[in-house]
Amino acid sequence: MPRILTYNVHRCVGADRRLDVSRVAEVIARLKPDIVALQELDVGRARTGGVDQAHQIARQLKMAFHFHPALRVEEELYGDAILTIYPERLIQTGPLPGHPAIPRLEPRGAVWLSVEIEGKPVQVINTHLGLVPKEQQLQAAWLAGPSWLGHPMRKGPSILLGDFNATSSSVVYRTLCAKLAAARRLAPTKSATSTFPSTLPVLRIDHIFVSPEIKVEDVFVPFDQLTRTASDHLPLVMDFSVT
Repeated sequence: MPRILTYNVHRCVGADRRLDVSRVAEVIARLKPDIVALQELDVGRARTGGVDQAHQIARQLKMAFHFHPALRVEEELYGDAILTIYPERLIQTGPLPGHPAIPRLEPRGAVWLSVEIEGKPVQVINTHLGLVPKEQQLQAAWLAGPSWLGHPMRKGPSILLGDFNATSSSVVYRTLCAKLAAARRLAPTKSATSTFPSTLPVLRIDHIFVSPEIKVEDVFVPFDQLTRTASDHLPLVMDFSVT
């Protein structure tokens, strides 16, 4: 059964303020996923030792990966990635709209792969929305529009996941639920899925949304000493099948 997870890795700086890329990779490896969506990766940034975190994690997991830099500062990059063991093809990457009245907000983006699972293409979109509610609403509407979820290539089995910085009572959540179903609500067994902050998770701001062709078998959040420490978010994990 395929397993996918979304994980905001906080540039691999843990709740103990220690930078440790291998520790993040260990969290993921223990969960044995087939597809991984990561947010807040540093690539070549001085603040995290100039390491290509996307490449290092993918190498440790023996996965292919595609990284999209939402932010570029000369040679330094910061953004999101999808990793997988399956045959994959990059469909597109791109920025999300910002708030026109607040131009200095951190840039946000999305990355979309077509992943082949048992001969079936599954569309996987990873994103990380902003912090300001109006900004998030603009970004969610953009994702729901013709460039992403409404794109002609976004047909059949599809998964949208990431850090949405918004709870299930938000406009963002309702906007995306008009296009895809919330995986948590489809899971046969209901378990706690709050992911932030990792030390005492009370907010459910990381989400997975699925098309009708994705059968949700389980959705859960691993909560142990390693996951509590490795990042400021916990991973959100989904087991599924493709119908």
